[in-house]
Amino acid sequence: MQSLRELYRIGMGPSSSHTMGPRRAAEVFRQKHPDAARVRVTLHGSLAATGKGHLTDQAILQGLAPLQAEILWDPKPLAFHPNGMTFETLSEQGTPTATWTVFSIGGGEIREPSGQVEPAPSIYPLRHMATILAWAQDSGRPFWALVDDVEPDIWEYLAKVWSAMRAAISEGSKAEGVLPGGLKLQRKAKSVLARAKNLRGSMRRTALLTAYALAVAEHNAAGGMVVTAPTCGSCGIVPAVLAYLHKDMELDETDILRALATAGLVGNIVKTNASIAGAEVGCQGEVGVACAMAAAAAAQILGGSPAQVEYAAEMGLEHHLGLTCDPILGLVQVPCIERNAFAAIRALSAAEYALLTDGRHLISFDQVVEAMQQTGHDLPSLYRETAQGGLARVFQGSEKTSKSLSSQGD
Repeated sequence: MQSLRELYRIGMGPSSSHTMGPRRAAEVFRQKHPDAARVRVTLHGSLAATGKGHLTDQAILQGLAPLQAEILWDPKPLAFHPNGMTFETLSEQGTPTATWTVFSIGGGEIREPSGQVEPAPSIYPLRHMATILAWAQDSGRPFWALVDDVEPDIWEYLAKVWSAMRAAISEGSKAEGVLPGGLKLQRKAKSVLARAKNLRGSMRRTALLTAYALAVAEHNAAGGMVVTAPTCGSCGIVPAVLAYLHKDMELDETDILRALATAGLVGNIVKTNASIAGAEVGCQGEVGVACAMAAAAAAQILGGSPAQVEYAAEMGLEHHLGLTCDPILGLVQVPCIERNAFAAIRALSAAEYALLTDGRHLISFDQVVEAMQQTGHDLPSLYRETAQGGLARVFQGSEKTSKSLSSQGD
């Protein structure tokens, strides 16, 4: 597995696979061809289907600037991955002089079929939960200690990650108005946080978790600076759970950074052995994995054993199996934003459930990861970030019906 730096990336929303990855690909191409007369970029598959709503074209143009560029949209996916891009340099006469095909595979990472564009070495000797759990039980040490052994210099970076997460909550909690895009979706985080102050008990907890998750997810949808945890579309879940526990239990920063390390291991396991890209496996690979990460972090903070931490992560992912990715109008708004809030609530519940047991259970985390990968591949492409099925389809149908009725009334 790679460094946690490759999982936790700090960048602009609204999508790690549709915005951060394509922008990075554009920057790499520009660096290779700084004197190109013109550039043509063809977006394939999911990048073409939902790229306008995800601001993919803007991200690529920003990455290529000051080079002149045109963007073409081809919804047919290439064989290697649904998020494909073909960059071409063009002569003054419009003839292609150089071509590069690259893929945005999730979490902001770009890859060629032959391997990584910017290779990050695999530094963790263990890549499955079973072996990491065995290490923890044999050594009597917590999961975060493995991160400290492999990456002793990671803590300063994780502090920056936590700072960026808190900043996203703060900024998202203050913003009002509607989010950009055709849905005219009203921001809710500020009002929910205000109502939370008048609540008590479980209602207050639900309200705070909701407010924090909405704040980050709305901030992301507006193109704000967020942390991929593991993606932009699921970026509100881990921060919401950690922010709630940080305040409720009066934790110090060391506790939070260790929880981030454990959550990072969980996300890295999935990224290494399956996928975190909605275009490849649906939203179970984004919100489901984020829920597993947050559940593991919470279980550790609450004093859980390694077995209980593993169980919490397993439940966080298991109960999101089959979750489709069907963003309305291709925007990272509906159902994405609310899913962040519900997954944050579920993550803390999973951690508490795990602590009611001795950590033993029938299906292991590794088995759920395998099931998630297979389920994702079995999902029709309509439900893998193409905005052509599910909620996106019924919304388009209701729009047509509404316009038809309106015209009849005229």
